[in-house]
Amino acid sequence: MHMAVLPLARALLAVLCVRLSALCWSLVRLALPLLLPLPLPLPGWRQLSAPDPSAAVGRQQERQRDGAALKPMSVNYHFTRQCNYKCGFCFHTAKTSFVLPLEEAKRGLAMLKEAGMEKINFSGGEPFLQDRGEFVGKLVQFCKQDLKLPSVSIVSNGSMIREHWFKKYGEYLDILAISCDSFDEEVNVLIGRSQGKKNHVEKLHKLRQWCRDYAVAFKINSVINRFNIEEDMNEQIKALNPVRWKVFQCLIIEGENCGEDALREVDKFLISDDDFKRFLDRHKEVSCLVPESNQEVKLKLALHSFMRFLNCTNGRKEPSKSILDVGVEEAIQYSGFDEKMFLKRGGKYVWSKADMKLDW
Repeated sequence: MHMAVLPLARALLAVLCVRLSALCWSLVRLALPLLLPLPLPLPGWRQLSAPDPSAAVGRQQERQRDGAALKPMSVNYHFTRQCNYKCGFCFHTAKTSFVLPLEEAKRGLAMLKEAGMEKINFSGGEPFLQDRGEFVGKLVQFCKQDLKLPSVSIVSNGSMIREHWFKKYGEYLDILAISCDSFDEEVNVLIGRSQGKKNHVEKLHKLRQWCRDYAVAFKINSVINRFNIEEDMNEQIKALNPVRWKVFQCLIIEGENCGEDALREVDKFLISDDDFKRFLDRHKEVSCLVPESNQEVKLKLALHSFMRFLNCTNGRKEPSKSILDVGVEEAIQYSGFDEKMFLKRGGKYVWSKADMKLDW
């Protein structure tokens, strides 16, 4: 008798938790306008000066003269700041544990699709920490199955991903990008991309095989810094054969990895532009290499956990109002997004696995 009642009690408790979460979010949204003006000055972020309506109208009129409104073609959604790694150069550190309720996140994603979004990339923090990957899995399924987006991708450190996730959600995912800064495990430990006795490089190879098994395009992201600047990664990258190897230069963001409110100290990781070019030259024969300068990173369309665009063009994160409150068209005006530059630097590529000629 007791054994039969227990599953029912657990199911009821789960339903109550979901409803309580949604209720709390609703109360937060109702209370915020009464407590302080938007955008909310989250820890480590500078408050935006009050938007100039005339300037916004001017930008909108200029776009209308060009014949098109600004579209959120490709969006990076940092729905969580929580992470199980402590990379010393990280510029999206865990200053809050807030995660938008699932249905509110879906509503925002549907708004972005309506405004012209073609690609969504889920990031963090570590996206697989929330509900052991179920949260991001449900978002991936919604974006591909319901919104029918051409491209759905995830950036992860890979440590929390299990094969059963691929069995359940792999068909809805176009690209899985795994962050790997070194193929020397001692260097990964120095950087902070490690946890206990887990081997980051071994897990990388396991994830590569799962991507083959479940027809998910595999990508690698590497941040070049003082600890890996001299490393030769040619053989390892060619052996893993990712569709893209995205290479970044270590980036400074005030309030995140430098400054009074920062949780990281990026200084000991910084390299010069010449150092970065030298690393790129050493790997110029790798056909999948895609370098991304610090300026290009700042121009990306980033959305944080409250669904506010993050303007990083001034070297700090300046949040817009939430798209859930003011809509995409108004919020994106303060995002710093440069659509022409995005297209010029090759931001739009073959990003749907249906269009990729891959040997799974």
